[in-house]
Amino acid sequence: MDIRFSDEEQRFRAECRDWLHTHVPAEKRPMNATDALDFDKAWQRRLFDAGWAGINWPTDYGGRGLSIVQQVIWLEEYAKAHAPWIGANFVGINHGGPTLILNASDAQKAYHLPRILRGEAIWCQGFSEPGAGSDLAGIKTKGRIEGDELVINGSKIWTSFAHVADWQELVLRTEEGSTRHKGLSWVICDMHAPGITIRPIRKMSGQVEFAEVFYDDVRVPLANVVGGLGNGWKVAMSTLSFERGTGFIADQVKQAQEIEELLRTARTSGAIRDDSVAEQLATMRAEVAALRAMTYRNISTVIRTGQPGPEASVIRLFTAELGQRLKRMALQLAGPDILDFHYGDDTLVADYLRGFASTIAGGTAQIQRDIIGERLLGLPKSR
Repeated sequence: MDIRFSDEEQRFRAECRDWLHTHVPAEKRPMNATDALDFDKAWQRRLFDAGWAGINWPTDYGGRGLSIVQQVIWLEEYAKAHAPWIGANFVGINHGGPTLILNASDAQKAYHLPRILRGEAIWCQGFSEPGAGSDLAGIKTKGRIEGDELVINGSKIWTSFAHVADWQELVLRTEEGSTRHKGLSWVICDMHAPGITIRPIRKMSGQVEFAEVFYDDVRVPLANVVGGLGNGWKVAMSTLSFERGTGFIADQVKQAQEIEELLRTARTSGAIRDDSVAEQLATMRAEVAALRAMTYRNISTVIRTGQPGPEASVIRLFTAELGQRLKRMALQLAGPDILDFHYGDDTLVADYLRGFASTIAGGTAQIQRDIIGERLLGLPKSR
């Protein structure tokens, strides 16, 4: 692995930095769901019009066709510039779109990918169910074949952005009597189809980003199956690999910024003189650097193989747990001013509460450890 950047890549970094310096919105992303959606779509369209959407997506579908290293550079500079979180575009941009690039038909790519990049179509993820959260092999939502359609019945939960989504990456069971990994299919579901009911879920931070989704004889064309009937597990694993790998680069840059901000706060307040505080801050600073090295190693693997592997679970787990430790330290340093203390774009309390989801969403910390143990370390299955 060579983590040095070429002269061309350094020039690209300067180009990214210059554009972001001029165009990052001065206003913060709104907390209200409706206003936030309008903000997300407008910002995504601005990125697309300027040629900054889909850095490494194929040019045929609106991307720039650049290397994954250039994508990493863009994500790093994006975070350093304190550019807005892409919000409702997250699912489509970070793993829905990349999954289509790897697995979808030409017709599916041609229709959906440009709309995702332009911010015209919002996607949500229909994976988790009340009885099948991190254990996706326990999915019970079914789709029976009738002619050239799937008729879907069942429910999903913790569906990110379902209340504002146009399309859903839906994993369901399409083979009667199948169990576990067999008989699953990955389907593009129209969220405006008759028979879909959406119930938003409010988080303890006060925001609404998740929902329950119920399917009552929802009809989806068989042409919307991605990767073929019964091949859903493989397609879903490529989705989760993107979510657990390169999708967290911006978070890591933000963590590097956070630890430096915490160090400045500790020095100003005198808290740094507490040996326990100093030790924790030093450890987290080292962990941020180690996480960056692990991410670069994973990117090197992607360059060689074309797809993230199970190593992405190490990055997913490390990023989530480190983020929670950083937020706890921020609370500790804030002291009695905690309720008025702003840390980044939101109040510190809201940021801290939101952080609890990071070791649950996208596969719990326990599931990530199972994947690491079984697929990387060769340990026996835990169940």
